[in-house]
Amino acid sequence: MSNNLIIRSRSPLRLGLGGGGTDMESFYSQHGGAVLNATIDLYACCTIKPKNNNKITFVASDLQEEFECDLKNYIEPIGELKLHKAIYNRIVKDHNNNQPISHKVITYCDVPAGSGLGSSSTLVVSIIKAYVELLSLPFGDYDISHLAYEIERIDLGMKGGKQDQYAATFGGFNFMEFYKNDKTIINPLRVRKWIISELEQSLILFNTGTSRESSQIIDDQSKQVEQKNQKTINSMLQIKQEAINIKEYLLKADFDAIATSIQKGWAAKKQSLKSISNDRINNLYDKVMNAGAMAGKISGAGGGGFIMFLTRPSKRMEIIRILQQEKYGQIYPCHFVEEGSRSWTITNRK
Repeated sequence: MSNNLIIRSRSPLRLGLGGGGTDMESFYSQHGGAVLNATIDLYACCTIKPKNNNKITFVASDLQEEFECDLKNYIEPIGELKLHKAIYNRIVKDHNNNQPISHKVITYCDVPAGSGLGSSSTLVVSIIKAYVELLSLPFGDYDISHLAYEIERIDLGMKGGKQDQYAATFGGFNFMEFYKNDKTIINPLRVRKWIISELEQSLILFNTGTSRESSQIIDDQSKQVEQKNQKTINSMLQIKQEAINIKEYLLKADFDAIATSIQKGWAAKKQSLKSISNDRINNLYDKVMNAGAMAGKISGAGGGGFIMFLTRPSKRMEIIRILQQEKYGQIYPCHFVEEGSRSWTITNRK
């Protein structure tokens, strides 16, 4: 393994259009899950530099966190950079004959943690993709997605769903189905380019400036499902149905129906758990909707992070001006991308 080689990877973040929450095992193992999402041009990125200094170094440059230790085949996945440590452990144990790797891993993400765009899982996919390139592992898209899911949900016990890992790996518009016994089906959608362009013209992505800890929301929601709380289950069944509906409307280019379905899905999501929304989100949402937006929803588990609004293109600048008046928050330009996780090797660059 040459020290002149540098491995890089990047994986796209995703926007959930419908079905979010039905990709949690507590729900899909009983009722089956359905999610519609699409990847955007915001990324989680990774660089691996092979070393011969008998050291292992992990750096999250966006978080300004760093970890270094002597060469070993297992690092306790506690404290800072747990994801980096847990991924290294699995790669070494299962895919490198338990032989340690002297190297430096550097990562960053285009959005803050707690965004609701799947940044943590997307970062895991990027790191795995870089190791796959480094070690020439014979991994397909399902292999990478499933390993990322196992590391987060099983090895680290992190709460969450299953859509983010598959979205980051596959890329594009996907209708995803989740079933018990670990059965996952990814259905790539062939959405016409003019429909995607019209959707982009209609989309406004706004970061509320408030990070949120999704694990507590997800844990509470899972408990409600496990305890067979009928109100929560009915809400999530409605969310699932809207994902199925949006898929149909998207392929038919029925934008009014898409907006109506997103509205229904958001209303059902708020019904499933009180902590999903709050006064600031509700006030912001009402202000934008009263200004003429067609639909809006929190991206991810809820409680903060990014809000996605749909508007008629003729109203777009008016909505943007309203959002620019917010004391906190930021509008993020974004476009849809077809390509999923990518890795490549270069030489003699820092």
